[in-house]
Amino acid sequence: LAEFGLKPTNLRPKSVEEFLSETWDFVITVCGGAQETCPAFWGSVKNRIHIGFEDPAEATGSVTEIESVFRKVRNEILVDFFRFYHTEISPNQLGGK
Repeated sequence: LAEFGLKPTNLRPKSVEEFLSETWDFVITVCGGAQETCPAFWGSVKNRIHIGFEDPAEATGSVTEIESVFRKVRNEILVDFFRFYHTEISPNQLGGK
């Protein structure tokens, strides 16, 4: 986050239980190749989507090599989520689809 000028203050992992009472247009799981092992979200959801990424926490090697894997996955997330936004969210806000 810092590489993008973002300050990760007050960020914390959150349990899905915090969000079960809300209604969501999309829930997107991002677990690696094994979609079946992603935590389930049983709240009210219109669209469930899986966009998988390798888990950078499993990277091995030197610090530089591990950081490279984290950056690669971060960049893949950026590309895939921008694509998702431009195909699923933006057209709907403009009256398309």
